[in-house]
Amino acid sequence: MIGRMKEMDRLEQMHASGQFEFMVMYGRRRIGKTTILQEFSRRHKTIFFSAQEKNDALNLQDFSRLIQEQFDGGFIAGFANWEDAFHYIGRKMQEQRTVLIIDEFPFLAETNPSIKSILQHRIDHDWKERNIFLILCGSSVSFMLNDVMGYKSPLYGRSTGSMEVLPFDYLESAAFFPDYSEEDKIMAYGMLGGVPRYLSAFDSRRSLRENVISAILSEGAFLNEEPEILLRMELREPAVYNSILEAVANGCNRVVEIADRIHEEKSKCSKYMLTLQTLRLIEKRVPCGEPGDSKKGIYEITDHFYKFWYRYVFSNKSYYAMLGADKAADEIMGDISNYMGPVFEEVCRQYLVRQAKAGRLPFVPYVISKWWGNNPAIRAQDDVDLLALDKKKEKGVFVECKFRSRPMAMEEYDDLVTATEAFPDVKEKTLMFISRSGFTEAVRRRAAKEGAVLVGIEGLYE
Repeated sequence: MIGRMKEMDRLEQMHASGQFEFMVMYGRRRIGKTTILQEFSRRHKTIFFSAQEKNDALNLQDFSRLIQEQFDGGFIAGFANWEDAFHYIGRKMQEQRTVLIIDEFPFLAETNPSIKSILQHRIDHDWKERNIFLILCGSSVSFMLNDVMGYKSPLYGRSTGSMEVLPFDYLESAAFFPDYSEEDKIMAYGMLGGVPRYLSAFDSRRSLRENVISAILSEGAFLNEEPEILLRMELREPAVYNSILEAVANGCNRVVEIADRIHEEKSKCSKYMLTLQTLRLIEKRVPCGEPGDSKKGIYEITDHFYKFWYRYVFSNKSYYAMLGADKAADEIMGDISNYMGPVFEEVCRQYLVRQAKAGRLPFVPYVISKWWGNNPAIRAQDDVDLLALDKKKEKGVFVECKFRSRPMAMEEYDDLVTATEAFPDVKEKTLMFISRSGFTEAVRRRAAKEGAVLVGIEGLYE
């Protein structure tokens, strides 16, 4: 298993407590929750039940068989109800620590909502005094947050820990591609994002172009229709969500722009956007230093594979079918540098966060994000790829990120210097330039003279 050391350490700490523990684990589909739990199960005595999308009686029958074979070595008959099944577990518990994992818990609770109350009763009247480690896991993020941990849930206040399993960052994703150059590792991350199942679809012994053909563009390939399939599984009106995601992937960042593009009412569009935010597919972003409800906020797709797929595959499906996978891949690779700009900014943001945690920045940032807005110095709109500010907004690190095939020139250096003039209250300013293709000699000399920081693509892996 690649990565997930923090998640495994957290589970091990809770297991080692020697008292009743109840973990709620959640995260979007394909993110690797089950893989984590399977690896954890190999290390400890575990009852691992994967609920399925079928009726309550059949899931109860499967659960009955599993726990009876676990404790008694054979299956006698199904329990009459979940209360009897959970009571049986408590009665059979010995001194040895036992882990009970129910994966895809929403499949149980949606067909039988009373199971939450049954579990709550069993925890309160039996299990909290026993050596049990209960883990409920689910892919429906909203269900796990609201129906399991929410204030109105019978299980509210019973959990002793929660864990949202998140996508890998670019540094963790790079471990899937040991044969790639640093540049290709970042491009693979831009195409696939940080979802382990997607990352494993590419073979680092093949070029990026070959992988795009075999894993994404070829009919029947795993990633060829993956976003559409998942939306149909999660949502009632996938066509509208497809349209929204396509609009955002192609540059419509505000609700009014999205509504105009897909010919839907703004109010309806806003509601759908909230759902996509809950699914962790879209995120509202505001200029660095602005409040969360700023009217300058824009929406962006957070998952790089979805962004890539809706920009290229979904928007050009009929065209690519006529063009053929080989030529379609050539078109994509010819445009990929344009696509990679925002992805590279995100990679650089993750780098800044790591530097901050390691104490390698001039101060500990309070916020790190992109900034855009009016620059009074030039009386025009301006932007900073990344800006890190301290809590008092008196210190700042201003970052220019360039994913181009030529060394960064003096013009880009000057642009960042001009952008800093939009922040007269920031007294201590540090300039940082991060470039895919290095820097011209003139830029290097000026940076050395003025104390600016230059980071090449290899430096992002430090």
